[in-house]
Amino acid sequence: MSNLSDVGDRDAWRCWLCDEPVDPDASVNSDLGPSVDAGALVKTKKGTTGVERLAHRACNTRKGAVKPVVAWSPDLFVVDPAPIAETVERLRRKGGREVVARCPSRADADAAADWLVDRLSRFAPDLPVTTQVEPGGGQFLLALRAG
Repeated sequence: MSNLSDVGDRDAWRCWLCDEPVDPDASVNSDLGPSVDAGALVKTKKGTTGVERLAHRACNTRKGAVKPVVAWSPDLFVVDPAPIAETVERLRRKGGREVVARCPSRADADAAADWLVDRLSRFAPDLPVTTQVEPGGGQFLLALRAG
């Protein structure tokens, strides 16, 4: 197991589950205190590896041994958003492209694309992704492409 400070520095003291700042000086017994999630498994084409990630103690406890749920920002206007954690897992396994949301306007889709790339840079830093925004059916489709 890595040193908490090393994991925190690597993850810029942000919780990988909720993406909120983690106070490095908070007690590890506090709900908002730092915790290392040693159960963050990364599945790749070469197999499964464990990755230690920084989390709030409450987020880590709430997640337990189940797959994490990563929420979309409530500030975005997206329709039918795909579950982020499952999408990342599929893209790691298969690569390719996956539609992850629909937006009513190009501006909404561009904002969601920017947010998603930024969020994934912390949630799945080992997975290089790009976004594509395409018009379709009077809406704009937001897609992620791995690789």
